[in-house]
Amino acid sequence: MSADKSSGDALNDAAQLPRVSIVIPAYNEESVIRQCLIAAVYQSVPAHEIIVVDNLSTDRTAAIVGQMQLEYPESPILLLSQHQDQGLIPTRNFGLNSATGDILGRIDADSVVEPDWVEQVQKAFQDQSVQAATGPVVYYDMPMRRFGLKADDKMRQLMLKLAKHQYHFLFGSNMALRATAWEIIRDETCRDEKDEMHEDIDLSLHLADHDLKVQYWPQMVSGMSARRLEDSPRDYRYYVTRFDRTYKAHNVKKMALKAPMVVFFSVYFPAKLLRAIHTVNTAQPVRRGGQ
Repeated sequence: MSADKSSGDALNDAAQLPRVSIVIPAYNEESVIRQCLIAAVYQSVPAHEIIVVDNLSTDRTAAIVGQMQLEYPESPILLLSQHQDQGLIPTRNFGLNSATGDILGRIDADSVVEPDWVEQVQKAFQDQSVQAATGPVVYYDMPMRRFGLKADDKMRQLMLKLAKHQYHFLFGSNMALRATAWEIIRDETCRDEKDEMHEDIDLSLHLADHDLKVQYWPQMVSGMSARRLEDSPRDYRYYVTRFDRTYKAHNVKKMALKAPMVVFFSVYFPAKLLRAIHTVNTAQPVRRGGQ
């Protein structure tokens, strides 16, 4: 095979790969948005576009994104404003509706995707029957990160088995769906004006209503913060019970789907202690000369 033919085949393969948009809803995320964007820029396969949707932020979130656009002019970083409604769901929807890629990736502002994330998303969607995909996360501000990634992966695979593959839930910090699948469900997704549900679980259940296949892809890895552990026990409990309220809204009564609530409740106090110890240790200054 000639070099010209090999390069031509490579170009054809690249042309056939789906374009991946990355959508990042953001509200007062000045402390994390820069690291999120840097990870999204430095990909083995470039994203088609990186869309930050600012939702009535009162801090420097928008200014930092603007600075990043100047620092990385070759990167397709877009800053959009969603100032009509306060909330994650209308902001997420605005971003997904504005994206022009074939695959719509969705991460959080504190997500730090792995360098091959876009490439892995493309691989996950090579199967034309796959309409959405999700993967595990690693908590970058916790100790034993490698162990944590393995544990997260095992938990998500266990959930798939418990649900007997009837439901497979997307995770909002690390997910993607075909633009065509979003077009089918976007007018059906719950608005959740009272902010009582898990929006990613709601999205998953609407996909299930249309028999749109969700694929778990272990190689599609994103980092995220464990800052949820900073919540008070009361606030954390409200966060966890969002699972139950989302199920009730969809009249889903499968007992096995309560497993995530059990896991989240059981890890709260030990994980909170680990995070506190890790924070103290990483904040200590380096001593020299045995002092």
